[in-house]
Amino acid sequence: MKVSPTLFYTGLPVLAAVLAILGASALFSGCYTLKQGTIMLGYLGRAIPLDSLAGNGAQNSADSAEPDAGAAVDEENRRFVERVRDIRRFAMEELGLAESSNYTRYVELDREYLAAVVSAAAKDSFTRHEWWYPVVGRMPYKGFFNVKDARREREKLQKKDLDVWVRQVDAFSTLGWFKDPLYSYMRNYSDYRLAELLIHELLHTTVYLKGESQFDEELAEFVGSEGARLYIEKKFGAGSAEYQDLTDSEIDSIAFVAYIRELIAELDTLYKSGVSREEKLIRKEAIIRASQERFDSEYETRFHSENYRGFASLPVNNAYLELYRLYYADGSFFRDLYERSGRDLPKYIAAVKTLKEKRASGDPKDPKARLAKALGL
Repeated sequence: MKVSPTLFYTGLPVLAAVLAILGASALFSGCYTLKQGTIMLGYLGRAIPLDSLAGNGAQNSADSAEPDAGAAVDEENRRFVERVRDIRRFAMEELGLAESSNYTRYVELDREYLAAVVSAAAKDSFTRHEWWYPVVGRMPYKGFFNVKDARREREKLQKKDLDVWVRQVDAFSTLGWFKDPLYSYMRNYSDYRLAELLIHELLHTTVYLKGESQFDEELAEFVGSEGARLYIEKKFGAGSAEYQDLTDSEIDSIAFVAYIRELIAELDTLYKSGVSREEKLIRKEAIIRASQERFDSEYETRFHSENYRGFASLPVNNAYLELYRLYYADGSFFRDLYERSGRDLPKYIAAVKTLKEKRASGDPKDPKARLAKALGL
């Protein structure tokens, strides 16, 4: 999955996910895979070459009451195509991500997200619920192209006495099974958000370690955000308004994640205590409520923008918080490794690529330790 650092609630940048909806429906058995695979293949079947997009506006708008409507759409499409080409070139040629035909095709959708993803966790601990899939193994989320299916899955999990969170996602990687397309709502993304999304997902295409979902997601989150920052710096300059806006946004994101980690730590102490389950659940609700009230009262002193204001009214539970544990479990591990190895992202990505090779005798099993070794640390 991809995070920006991203919030998992409406009104803020949504999470892009590597969903376990892989392969054609004929490859795997099971109602879930058949249904999701069929919908996905339908989307892919509607994809058009990105190069043909710029001329579509005039055709689609030929009957418009506004004589220049088609030309305006064509110009918007042309700019989008150029932005995508530039980001893909930067990601592959300058950062060293794997050459790929991903994001060279385009799908028109009538909504602002691609799928709904369900996550779950125990009510009295941060034990995450996982699903098993062919090819990729166990993963801590389940994706649905129809939000009604996601809601039905939520109800099933709630009956098992689990905390559940459903979120919208705007992209996923099929890990090389298909040519991943762009979607119409992405045309409105800022340069940073578009770059972060594409670099994140192209990292998954470059390296994906089966059974290591936490490592995969944390790594792609870091490479996506740092790669996008470097892209904005190169395109606009470090002294530009665009780069300053990005810097302010990163400061807010870091502050928000730090706040969430404090809440997680407080709850984790409670969950590991010897009090009864009933008492844990009572105290849990009190801790979350107090944290949200404090967040609201201290908001102006903590954040530059209004982007995170909605947290105070969210129905926060362990499934929501477990997402942050998934993406930020080791805090700044990947960034610290990056700093210590010389802040050279192409070199960093080259080291990441070595993780695909068969583990040599004597090499550590932990992919983080192997990455550090590959960087000479």
